[in-house]
Amino acid sequence: MTGIPASAAGGSSGARGAASTPGASGATGRSGAKPAKGPGGASVAKSDRRPDGPDAPRGSGPAPRGSGPADGQEGVRPARGGKLTAAAVNQASVWNVANLLTMLRLLLVPGFVALMLAGGGYDPAWRSLAWAAFAVAMITDLFDGHLARTYNLVTDFGKIADPIADKAIMGAALICLSGLGDLPWWVTAVILGRELGITLLRFVVIRYGVIPASRGGKLKTLTQGVAVGMYVLALTGWLATLRFWVMAVAVVLTVVTGLDYVRQAIVLRRRGIAERRTAAEEAER
Repeated sequence: MTGIPASAAGGSSGARGAASTPGASGATGRSGAKPAKGPGGASVAKSDRRPDGPDAPRGSGPAPRGSGPADGQEGVRPARGGKLTAAAVNQASVWNVANLLTMLRLLLVPGFVALMLAGGGYDPAWRSLAWAAFAVAMITDLFDGHLARTYNLVTDFGKIADPIADKAIMGAALICLSGLGDLPWWVTAVILGRELGITLLRFVVIRYGVIPASRGGKLKTLTQGVAVGMYVLALTGWLATLRFWVMAVAVVLTVVTGLDYVRQAIVLRRRGIAERRTAAEEAER
């Protein structure tokens, strides 16, 4: 009698009944049935199809912020801090124990040269201090590579700086000894020429593969370190004779291992060229 149409009254009543009935929406969403309509055409319940609804599998909730575009949201950009965070991690990884030892070896080079030439270069006390610096550099050379491989601390900086530090301390010692007249210049030329030549050869054939370090190469490095260390010390008598023979062995190992590296580089290059040619022929088929 109030003048309200029966359809409107029925719609409102149906809506209030759906709202007051607990679990109506969840039941409709779980069964997948179409929502029922009241007498006035109003929707009584809506299907719950949210990915984070009561029946959604675990872990299928809303995508985390910055994790990429979700369904129907192709324009969403990742968080701005993503690239900065990755760059910060890479930058921090450079400052590890292995790289710090390599940096220490680089810093020891000028200190070693200063101690080696102090007092005219023939003072036994200064030569002993120079030997101590040289020994520390050689010992850190043994540890930094082992630490980097064992604890996964290999970085691009270490790959470049480690061989440079090795060649720097050895080259400085050989040049100082030859300049002081304690070691023939041809010995210095053979050792440094071999080291620089093999380093360049590695870079030339790196596109075909990596030449692994051999046992002969490791023995050569150890013998060179012992021989140069004995020459740095002001030895006399039978010790001076002994260091001559140790250096002779180091020179022989230097030449033999250098030739072996050249052979490996030639084989590696030929194998790489053959594999590329085979791959190109198969691609043409």
